[in-house]
Amino acid sequence: MRLIIFDCDGTLVDSQHTIVERITAAFKGLRYTPPNPGAIRELIGLSLEETVQRLLPGSDALAVDRLVAAYQEQFIEHHRSEGSLEPLFPHADEVLRTLHSQGYLLGVATGKSQPGLEAVLEDHKLRDIFSTLQTADGHPGKPHPSMLHQAMTETGVEANDTLMLGDTSFDMVMAMNARVHPVGVVWGYHSADALRAAGARTVLGNYCDLLPCVEELWSEV
Repeated sequence: MRLIIFDCDGTLVDSQHTIVERITAAFKGLRYTPPNPGAIRELIGLSLEETVQRLLPGSDALAVDRLVAAYQEQFIEHHRSEGSLEPLFPHADEVLRTLHSQGYLLGVATGKSQPGLEAVLEDHKLRDIFSTLQTADGHPGKPHPSMLHQAMTETGVEANDTLMLGDTSFDMVMAMNARVHPVGVVWGYHSADALRAAGARTVLGNYCDLLPCVEELWSEV
């Protein structure tokens, strides 16, 4: 069996606008100066707690907890009132379903919370094609390899038969730390050069490139 693990934000869904808006609103609501949007985008992929810590240096645990709670409350409220605000990237749905039909096991490793990830997958009717879901809840943040180790344990797949697909250097370093195959994508939030510098074996230009990529990868091993 072969396992393909996807990051969520910036890899499966284009969530940058909603993340930036919600973090900005959380900071304003608690009377902190909002971070620069570019600084927020650079940190997408990390856990929410670590993102807040980096955006508010020197903050104590109480301030971090309050900002995290404010962000999560907004996510729930927006999702209830407006439904999905995070569209899939072009061709993601068809490629995911093709891989699943070909017998690949699929997973997710994300800095999102479990409820946040479940909401995205339910919105896009993709929950049933994933065999393992790993989130920041209960794991150290990226680039610690814990999420990938757990995904492999749950599916019974070895590292050499596992691929990590992600849009940030955090994803690539996590993959390297877990000794799985790191593959980057250019449609997310870090540059192709940054992905290669972090260890990406290759960097894909669009979702349709993933199908020949996995065929070539595992024809070599």
